[in-house]
Amino acid sequence: MQPFVVVIISVVCLIVGVIAGTFVGIAYRKKVGEAEIGSAEEEAKRIKEDASKDAETIKKEAVVNAKEEALRIKTEAERDAKNRRAEMSRMENRLNQKEENLDRKTDALEKKNEQLDKKLKDNEILREKIQETLNEQLQVLEQTAGMTYDEARSVLLERVESEKKEEIAQRMDELEAQFKEEADEKAKNIITLAIQRCAADQVSEATISSVALPSEEMKGRIIGREGRNIQKIETLTGVELIIDDTPETITLSGFDPVRREVARLTLEKLIADGRIHPARIEETVEKAKHEVELSIKQAGERAVYEAGVHGLHPDLVKLLGRLRYRTSYGQNVLKHSLEVAFLAGMMADELGADGTLARRAGLLHDIGKAFPHDVEGTHVELGVNVLKKYKESKEVIHAVEAHHNDVEPQTIVAILVQAADAISAARPGARREDLENYIRRLEKLEEIAGGFEGVEKAYAIQAGREIRVMVKPEVVSDESMKVVARDMANKIQNEVKYPGQIKIHIIRESRAVEYAK
Repeated sequence: MQPFVVVIISVVCLIVGVIAGTFVGIAYRKKVGEAEIGSAEEEAKRIKEDASKDAETIKKEAVVNAKEEALRIKTEAERDAKNRRAEMSRMENRLNQKEENLDRKTDALEKKNEQLDKKLKDNEILREKIQETLNEQLQVLEQTAGMTYDEARSVLLERVESEKKEEIAQRMDELEAQFKEEADEKAKNIITLAIQRCAADQVSEATISSVALPSEEMKGRIIGREGRNIQKIETLTGVELIIDDTPETITLSGFDPVRREVARLTLEKLIADGRIHPARIEETVEKAKHEVELSIKQAGERAVYEAGVHGLHPDLVKLLGRLRYRTSYGQNVLKHSLEVAFLAGMMADELGADGTLARRAGLLHDIGKAFPHDVEGTHVELGVNVLKKYKESKEVIHAVEAHHNDVEPQTIVAILVQAADAISAARPGARREDLENYIRRLEKLEEIAGGFEGVEKAYAIQAGREIRVMVKPEVVSDESMKVVARDMANKIQNEVKYPGQIKIHIIRESRAVEYAK
């Protein structure tokens, strides 16, 4: 029992010690906390007091600085105001001085005006006295001479004129002869220089073309069964195909270069394709026509570029391209137009005139020849009308209108274009009169044939010995074809001169087309 009691007592003592230590620790911490709180309150009070002192100090410094800044601004403002008042005072003094100077000058001018007025009055009085004296002297002279002033003046002029008239006329003749000689010499030099600088082709255009064949067998395919293929080509193009003994060659004959070119391209395409039948021929002819139109446009653009002419309307460029397929007495009109442009431009440059304007007028002078023969009017009239339509300059239009003396040339450019046109046409080998007459006759034949009612197309072939006419089947019947052919023959006999005889071949074709859908 005793050990157990001892343990209990030990435990009790331990618990009591722990409790007592706990209370002692709590009391100690409380005392320490109260001391720290007191110390913190004192520190906060001290900081607050320091902050109040610092704020008061800053406030006083700010007030002092503000007063100093206000004083500085006030001082500067007073100084500026003082300076401005001084400047205004100086300006006022200068203005007063200027006003005084102006017043003095005004007074001086008024005095001078008064003096001038007085002098003018004195001069007027003096002039009147002089005039009176002259009139008196003139009257004395008239009485002495026995004639009036006008009569004496006329007599004197007549005498002088009679004495000098012969001398003046002689001098005028000398000057006129001298000017003519110098002008002729200078004109010859200018034209010679222009011709020397212009290297032009002297080969005239032909009226036939040839197409090479890969073999003789191709001739038979082109002719076709019962001649259907060759007849179709000739009908659609208006060009005669000459198939003879010439090996591997077909000759195309026709006076219209555009038709010959269409026929040539058509044959080349058919030969390359190998499919030759009427339907294919129609399709190929249309493609060839499109290509020829494209080449016409390119030829016009090339000519404009070579001539150095800019700003032409696109339709005028196309018309220039058509001149590639026009001839004048065997001379290619596009080449002739370029030659005239170069010659006129060079002569204008030699004379110090506007070379660019001269080249433009020279290039366009024969633009009226681009229109087909069924358009009424001379090529000069057609050219002037189309240039007015596309707003060309008055100088160019006048030069075109005057290049064949339809109107009197009024400008140096018009005269130069006229001279260049004559030079280009007159050089050896440039033109052939017979060829031009031949082509005119063929055009006349086509024009007569195309003037009949119901005629759709008319082509002169066989060198003008045959006219192939396509008529509209709904207008011309089989029975009336003979009547149309006879009337056409009679009209040709009455209006056209030609050697030999002309065959009139009228074709009437009916078609029915339908599509299965």
